[in-house]
Amino acid sequence: MQAMAAELVPRVGVGVLICKGNHVLVGKRRSSVGGGKYALPGGFLDFGESWEECAAREVMEETGLAIRNVKFAHVTNTVMRNERRPSHSVTIFMRSELTNPNAEPENLEPEKCEGWEWVEWPNVPQPQFQPLQSLIASNYKISETQQQNTAAGGSEVVL
Repeated sequence: MQAMAAELVPRVGVGVLICKGNHVLVGKRRSSVGGGKYALPGGFLDFGESWEECAAREVMEETGLAIRNVKFAHVTNTVMRNERRPSHSVTIFMRSELTNPNAEPENLEPEKCEGWEWVEWPNVPQPQFQPLQSLIASNYKISETQQQNTAAGGSEVVL
């Protein structure tokens, strides 16, 4: 019981909005948390790592893409009780752009993702990973001509 309780602690995740015009990169997860759902590239923050460093590392590890102009976009607090492995994630969303605008993603972790595709924001296919669903529900805009929603995004509790 104590080992189970130790696993049920919030973790800090970083999700990365790679913006290419009005499109973002998404992939379908293969995981015990959010499996079969669309999500942004990203992962858990390592000890001592900045949000920007985590975003760049995760994108490179998962897609082979180099990113630049990495900036804070939004944060969500999501408790996912109904997953095969219940979890609680505070997700820091970072906005970025490609270093090479013509670069295309590779699926470098096929055991974790079915593949990557560019989709028009916010029209991400269903089903969506819950932190991403919360970001979309916040009406976050990726267009630089639209007002950015950078306020912390309340709590999302899924029972």
